[in-house]
Amino acid sequence: MKMGFYPRLAWSGIRKNKELYIPYLLTATGMIMMFYIVSYLHTSSMMNTVRGGSVIAFFMMLGRVVIGVFSIGFLFYTHSFLIRRRKKEFGLYSVLGMNKSNLSWIMIWESLMVTCISLTFGLGLGILFSKLAELLMNFLLRADVDYTMRIIPSNVTNTVVWYLIIFGLILAVTLCQVRVTDPIQLLRSENVGERPPKANWPMALVGAVLLGFAYFLAVTIKHPVEAMLVFFGAVLLVIGGTYLLFIAGSVALCRILQKNKRYYYKTNHFVSVSSMLYRMKRNGAGLATICILCTMVLVMLASTVCLYGGQESSLRSRYPRNILIDNYASSWEELKEENFGPVREAVGEVLAAHGQTAGNVLEYSYVSMEIFLGDGILNILPQDVNNVDYKEVVQELWSVFVISLEDYNRLMGTKETLGAGELMMYTTKLWFRQDSLRLAGTDQVWQVKRIKKFVDNGVDAMQIIPSMFLVVEDVPGFIRPLKEQAEAVGNSPLRYDWIYGFDLDCNDEDQGTIFYEIQGGLGQLAQEGHPLRSRAESMAVNRDGYSEMYGGLFFLGIMLSIVFVFATTLIMYYKQISEGYEDQGRFEILQKVGMTKKEVKKTINSQVLTVFFLPLIVAGIHLVFAFPFLYKGLLLLNFSNLWMLVQVAVLAYLLFCIGYVVVYRITSRAYYHLVGGAG
Repeated sequence: MKMGFYPRLAWSGIRKNKELYIPYLLTATGMIMMFYIVSYLHTSSMMNTVRGGSVIAFFMMLGRVVIGVFSIGFLFYTHSFLIRRRKKEFGLYSVLGMNKSNLSWIMIWESLMVTCISLTFGLGLGILFSKLAELLMNFLLRADVDYTMRIIPSNVTNTVVWYLIIFGLILAVTLCQVRVTDPIQLLRSENVGERPPKANWPMALVGAVLLGFAYFLAVTIKHPVEAMLVFFGAVLLVIGGTYLLFIAGSVALCRILQKNKRYYYKTNHFVSVSSMLYRMKRNGAGLATICILCTMVLVMLASTVCLYGGQESSLRSRYPRNILIDNYASSWEELKEENFGPVREAVGEVLAAHGQTAGNVLEYSYVSMEIFLGDGILNILPQDVNNVDYKEVVQELWSVFVISLEDYNRLMGTKETLGAGELMMYTTKLWFRQDSLRLAGTDQVWQVKRIKKFVDNGVDAMQIIPSMFLVVEDVPGFIRPLKEQAEAVGNSPLRYDWIYGFDLDCNDEDQGTIFYEIQGGLGQLAQEGHPLRSRAESMAVNRDGYSEMYGGLFFLGIMLSIVFVFATTLIMYYKQISEGYEDQGRFEILQKVGMTKKEVKKTINSQVLTVFFLPLIVAGIHLVFAFPFLYKGLLLLNFSNLWMLVQVAVLAYLLFCIGYVVVYRITSRAYYHLVGGAG
């Protein structure tokens, strides 16, 4: 045969099967476009101009890896639908005289055409929209805008090489499938495996157990750090359990529906259930994939939107005042008024020079330490912390801040009193359940009085472990046994701080100027031998860093959500088209024996509704049980607005449901057009 024959035959096959190839080409083009855009942002010159650019570049690199790996599975998945439809055609070619070498050449040319089209349009759209994505990133990060259009050759090369590898692997697998299959099997390929499977109750039970265990972990783990340690394990359990339940459980569901005579022996239900049953193994895997993708989109949107929308609250938590000065001492005795005065004077001189006064002043002293707190017993960290099994004690690790009752009443405007052996307690990130505290190795016991709020010092926001604020009558007396235990274990974990913060009535630029001048004044005090070591922080100066980190996460969340929504839509569409072709003959026979087009449509709706809305419902259940993990993870990123998270998660799910319904209507119409002969 002439070589020109194969390209013509390959192109004819693509053109005649455009309903199958167009979704596949769209999939490949979209993946290539997104891969290039994220690669471009990873290496963009913008990363060198914004604060925290290295962190954002890491996020983009992570996104590129996710999209690249996801492309492998997804392109293989969509191509499997395509090649299943084409096997009958290849079998016919074989019967007409073509050998397997001839078929291989046809597939090679088809693969070359698909690869060239996908790479051309994918790279073209990627280059076209990469600048738009960069401008959007600039907007989110509040960075300077550069309108210069750039094409980075290394990104083009990496994109081309990676997707050439993927398309090459797909071609290799397809060639192997055809070469090991005889022509008769190819002709009958559409009917292979359509024997109704038996309900695999043990597999369904294993899937239910895996999901149940993952849900149990989600609702029982209280410590944020521990939650993150088991998060990925729980994700794997959910993925495995979802696939097992949809593959085995869906067959079992169909069998249950068959046994329900009142449901099954109706025209639309009888045909739809019977049709679903024989292909449910394939359906189960596809529906599980849709469910997992939906869950990923919902989790990413809820978390990144909350982080970006709540960044001002997070910023205020980290910096409770516009200017915050943390003053370190070597002992509690050094935290006294005569040492505070010079700091206030240095700050006051700068403020006076700018016509500003310190407002909403935050000022108090505290002693801080990291301790193990198991069963209400305080244990000082040993000096050799390398011998500590943190996996065993992670839920017992706390950061403790000890404040005097006098400072507490002054700050909170209260008149609280404490009896002998009493203290007040306020905790973050984790609830302390005991009613008393005891120092290990001693008989010292303190009864706990709960307080609902306290003014943070900004330190808690920087930590992944929970914080405990203890209000006591006598700070030196309280810490004395702690110091003695610290000396006994060869460690000195106690730190002594006086925090001095205030708000300013001016814009961020002026606040930045004042901050740097205050830094200079504090540096001068240190040179003069002031006993306190002072470190100043500014909310205004660090605002951009928060915007860049949360903006980068938000942008990555949007990009990955687009990829996964795109994938979900195409899977649904492709399944409907593929199964529409398979069901054409069946519904033609049913119409010939008397089924009306109205009854056909009811049957189709029953089938599609049963199949495609199940993943959406299960994804909603996954989101509900993922909520504790999600909230604890956000706590570690200094987001604590639970009500906002609930609102965003519910809104994301509702909007996703609307989009899902739209896709369902489109795909069901396409399916009905194929099997019912009407649009």
